Amino acid sequence: MGFTMQEKQSLTREFAPRYRQALIRKEKTGILDEYIRLTGYHRKYALSLLKGWGKETFLTVDGKPVKLKTETAKRRKGGGRKPVYGPEVITSLRTIWAFFWFRCGKLLAPLIRDQMPYFQTWTPFGITPDIREKLLRISPATIDRALKNDRKNRSPHGFSGTKPGKLLKKHIPVRTHYPWDERKPGFFEIDTVHHCGTRDSGEFCLTLDATDVCSGWVELRPLLNKAQKWVMEALPNISANLPFSLLGIDSDNGSEFINHTLLSWCDTQHLTFTRTRPYKKNDNCFVEQKNFTCVRDYVGYRRFDTPAEHQALARLYRSLCPLLNYFLPTVKLVDKQRVGAKVRKVYDKPRSPYQRLMASLDLSEEVKAELERRYQQYNPVLLQQEVHQAVDALMELNHRKDLMRQQALAPAALEYI
Repeated sequence: MGFTMQEKQSLTREFAPRYRQALIRKEKTGILDEYIRLTGYHRKYALSLLKGWGKETFLTVDGKPVKLKTETAKRRKGGGRKPVYGPEVITSLRTIWAFFWFRCGKLLAPLIRDQMPYFQTWTPFGITPDIREKLLRISPATIDRALKNDRKNRSPHGFSGTKPGKLLKKHIPVRTHYPWDERKPGFFEIDTVHHCGTRDSGEFCLTLDATDVCSGWVELRPLLNKAQKWVMEALPNISANLPFSLLGIDSDNGSEFINHTLLSWCDTQHLTFTRTRPYKKNDNCFVEQKNFTCVRDYVGYRRFDTPAEHQALARLYRSLCPLLNYFLPTVKLVDKQRVGAKVRKVYDKPRSPYQRLMASLDLSEEVKAELERRYQQYNPVLLQQEVHQAVDALMELNHRKDLMRQQALAPAALEYI
């Protein structure tokens, strides 16, 4: 473990007098070798430090003796280089960061560069030509430093609501890895996110999350409850609305997936149907990480259990899915190597699922033309506005529902007292 700069300066103060007082060359060499071993300095630099540290020299200036002493230069307070990104740039950056749901610098920087034509026309962002030029060249690290004090821990963690489906497991093969032929668009991992709040009793809404392994394309559908018929309504809807073909699905062992109905539908549609190992969430890692970033991060951990809240979730996902798929960049792990006790991970550059699909060699030109047509229909700023409005409407419904339930319980509580 190396020393800090202050510790190295303390070593220099200790070694310099010993080095200059040593009379034998061999002793000087020993002191110098020990000093280099501790500090890691180059030999010539270490020699100059030990020879000159703390050495006093007297000069005569205007007839008066002046003492000069060799020490480290003290950093001057103030001054220095002026900041490149002033308060007005940081204000615009903070507005964009909050508007697009608090993305990190590595994802926010490419989003700003790709969608600046939309951003500069939206007045609340306050982007002038000078601010536009600076936002186009700001680095991800600078974004993170500028917004460091604005980040907060916002949401707690929930609990799993997966109940095992005991039947048909032997008919659905277990998948623990991805062969090369599945590293192309169309193979989806599916999972459900429970909106049960702090209790999982009774009926409540769920979100079906389907994530394409290759591109990161996400499809979200609200379910009224955990009955398998709602899953069987959502999956054909997802398949029909995808701009590319659905080739296979991989689920956990929940009863909403492990059933005759879904197995028969996959056989009819000639889809590959696999499942994960029980209690191995990392087997479904692609969709598990989307459960938070694409669902929990927007709707939180509240309980949604009414038809009105189900419809509000559907309204939210109609705007959120195209925003996630066409505009918001993500990173994907492309290589992982173990070096001793450390694991070295390599990620590709941030790209949206749409950009990954357009670069794919496995999609036809007709599919890419359809993707481009859909992409031209959307505006990321308007989509994000719709997402904010849908989330606000959902939270308002949930708040009013809780108030009504509290008012209904109040007379009973008073009667009991």
